Amino acid sequence: MADSHEPVRMNLPPISGGSLTEADLPTPAELPAVHRGAWPASVPRAESPFAQAVRRLRRSTTALIGAAIVAMLLVIAIFADVLAPQSPITSDQTQTFASPSWAHPLGTDQLGRDMLSRVIHGSRLSLVVGVSSVLLALFIGVPLGMIAGFYGGRLDSAIMRAMDLVLAFPIYLLAISLSIVLITQGFKVGPISITAGSLWLPIWIIGIVYVPYIARPVRGQVLALKETEFVLAAVGLGVPSGRILLRDILPNVTTTLIVFIPLMMALNILTESALSFLSIGMQPPDASWGTIIQDGQTLLYTRPMVALAPGVAIVLTVLALNVFGDGLRDALDPRSKLRIRQG
Repeated sequence: MADSHEPVRMNLPPISGGSLTEADLPTPAELPAVHRGAWPASVPRAESPFAQAVRRLRRSTTALIGAAIVAMLLVIAIFADVLAPQSPITSDQTQTFASPSWAHPLGTDQLGRDMLSRVIHGSRLSLVVGVSSVLLALFIGVPLGMIAGFYGGRLDSAIMRAMDLVLAFPIYLLAISLSIVLITQGFKVGPISITAGSLWLPIWIIGIVYVPYIARPVRGQVLALKETEFVLAAVGLGVPSGRILLRDILPNVTTTLIVFIPLMMALNILTESALSFLSIGMQPPDASWGTIIQDGQTLLYTRPMVALAPGVAIVLTVLALNVFGDGLRDALDPRSKLRIRQG
């Protein structure tokens, strides 16, 4: 068999008069098989970046397990009204501290409320607060980070000093301080009005607290992208800055944002549970995992299931989100894992 790297030789007619007419060119039947399309048809089609990421993600068993747990929790939260055997706020004084049974698989609390129903409905509120606060942090943090990184100068300094001011406070101390102020007075800015005890209060508090954790990484990526050739070419052609940010820079930041979402959700769920445990998050009669743990903190020795059931739910949720987030990071940016190993 001839060497695959040997150049293909064709017997073309000699060129006379310095020009080549159509009649002098070989017909398709006279071309070798390589030039008739046999070889290109055997070459596999290149995978898209999305297909490559999905293939890498499917290879990670731990990431798939985390994704399955997260999907199961989302289904439970969405269909909580159907899956919960009883109302989470209805009390029955004749069933206080009932032991686990078919009627009450996890028993009841000190007010006779079904623990399984409260944990199921608590998953809805905890996930709603976690997802909504992440979206709020992205909605505020991404534009701030992109503007600061792209324009630089005094605008960058002003935005980053504001972010540093928020970061200067411990997360939970800042969240607790905002909760204590807003939980009694509510929140009103222009047309936006949130009454005390509203579900939107913990969402706004947690979302604002975590804005710097979104804005600063986005700014760092924009600073690097601003020096790339395609952005410099767009600037040289006079493309408007807004179009460059939306069409050229934002798609290249999306990968990092996708990885941030599950990791930030885990942090936000922990923060909401901590605030609710301290009675400055979700307010009764609403049931979240934090408020259920607060109800069972004095019953650890007599009725440990009251506090252990929501505690186990928090551990599983946070662990699944972190494992899934790590799998997304490795799938979307495989070089990050290589850098960690080389470092």
